[in-house]
Amino acid sequence: MATPEEIRQRVEEADTARSARRAAAAQQVGELAQRRAEIVAQLAEVERELGEVVAGAQDVIDVDELAAFTDLKPSDLTGWLAGRKPSRGKRRKATTTTGAHGDVPSSSGSRAQAPEQRRSSGDSPVAARTDTSELIGARAS
Repeated sequence: MATPEEIRQRVEEADTARSARRAAAAQQVGELAQRRAEIVAQLAEVERELGEVVAGAQDVIDVDELAAFTDLKPSDLTGWLAGRKPSRGKRRKATTTTGAHGDVPSSSGSRAQAPEQRRSSGDSPVAARTDTSELIGARAS
């Protein structure tokens, strides 16, 4: 049977070998991840440049024609075009409209709910509508 000192020595040897393998694996993963990050950054720069070139040439060649000449997918060209950073436009002030509540800044999305959104969940769309035949009959009399 092994003595307590021999057991401790065996555990240390096993741990040393395992620790060395763990450190080597972690180091290799770190190096590869760093390399990958650099390649991703390079690819992003190339894609940005492609988008700039496609955008700059749109006055003389459209995406479909460019795709035909280069054997690239139009979706790739369009993706590069859409992915480029657009130049920043001037900031616009919100326009104001005069209504029942005075001057109110207008926005592209209305905050008023549509009738379908105001109904409770139990109401059906058919019940919320007025029958047009009733309106026609009411006007005729």
